[in-house]
Amino acid sequence: MQLNSSRIAHLAGAYKVLKAPAVDGPEAQRDPAVIARVSEMLSTIERGGMDAVLRYARELDKFEGTDVEIDLATPTDLTPELRAALELGQRRTEAFAKLQREKLVDFEAELVPGLTVGHRYVPVGRVGAYLPAGRFPLLASAFMTVNVAKAAGVPTVVACTPPQPDGKPNPAVLYAAQISKADRIFCLGGVQALAAMAFGLLGELPVDMLVGAGNAYVAEAKRQLFGRVAIDLLAGPSEVAVIADETADVELVAADLLGQAEHGPDSPAALVTTSEELGNAVVAEVERQLETLATNGIAGPAWRDHGSVVWAQDRETAVALMDEFAPEHLEVQTSDDNWYWQNLTNYGSVFLGQASTVAYSDKGMAGTNHVLPTAGGARHSAGLSVSRFLKPLTFQRVASSATADLAVAVDEMSTYEGMAAHRATATLRLGRWSA
Repeated sequence: MQLNSSRIAHLAGAYKVLKAPAVDGPEAQRDPAVIARVSEMLSTIERGGMDAVLRYARELDKFEGTDVEIDLATPTDLTPELRAALELGQRRTEAFAKLQREKLVDFEAELVPGLTVGHRYVPVGRVGAYLPAGRFPLLASAFMTVNVAKAAGVPTVVACTPPQPDGKPNPAVLYAAQISKADRIFCLGGVQALAAMAFGLLGELPVDMLVGAGNAYVAEAKRQLFGRVAIDLLAGPSEVAVIADETADVELVAADLLGQAEHGPDSPAALVTTSEELGNAVVAEVERQLETLATNGIAGPAWRDHGSVVWAQDRETAVALMDEFAPEHLEVQTSDDNWYWQNLTNYGSVFLGQASTVAYSDKGMAGTNHVLPTAGGARHSAGLSVSRFLKPLTFQRVASSATADLAVAVDEMSTYEGMAAHRATATLRLGRWSA
């Protein structure tokens, strides 16, 4: 999430970079070593089956058992307060997904007399969800994947989550998967988890779709498996950007930038502001907050290497700059948030007003999905939603009375193209129903 000079050469308004990233170039590039390792693992697992999966599980995750499936009734030792928070996130995410589903309607219409067309939404048959639990156990991941897939009507959703040092799944991640209605849950991590789901090695048929975030190895495995299965998207390091004017709260803006920067040392954070004074104040405030931030070791390098602050001469220029950033998460903290909302077009999800923050969505409390495009992907793609698990399957029904209208034109086009068999399918019908 950096500004490319060739992409912003068209800007009419003036702008000035107040704080540039220390690292020049893309935040995350494909590592040849990762590509080769993932390719080797997938090939080995496809040949070796579950034995190969278990070998990798023991080698990489120190898994010591033989049965990777987790009993759905496994109790989880969590505080009542954490259970309540997880249950609230599950309900909110499910409610939003169901609202989205209600707006996706089947239809049927007569395009011309005798030609009826339409589509109906049919859910994907089998989905595999990866629930990461590495540096930070992302507790809402099951809400965004398993939960939303079930709201879409997917019949079978299996989930994999890596073992912790004790060999067991993270209890909070497990509970989130349980209340999200996963059909089966397995204690498997990384490439071997995705391969097992894609190749049908878990006592299930191969899944049709893989979803969920993960590290560079997980992302590369999804990339290499794409085509064999569908995927949600290829997400890179988490991103946040803020548009702010002179009315914004400096402390809140700085806190929200760091709130996403702590995802990892390669997580970009950007501010575009129409107030140079506010921009400089935010730079200073970020440094102040980092002094006492428990995750300074992560958020500090992320801000230093991938943090940006840009002043724009007016709100039109600010919008143009932000649309070029095309961030995963975008906060708007201005005196006219609605104007910005109406004019911004490139973002994964937008958070309007000073009372909004990305963390509300990250944890499932806002209901919206946080599996979103990164690295400029928001210029052309949207994030995961209930619609991604649904196939809008088209149909057509032709009455004999409409034959002439269709067949004559197909006859003409097929003759020109030299496609005799196509022509015959039309002319045969023309002979039968041309009256």
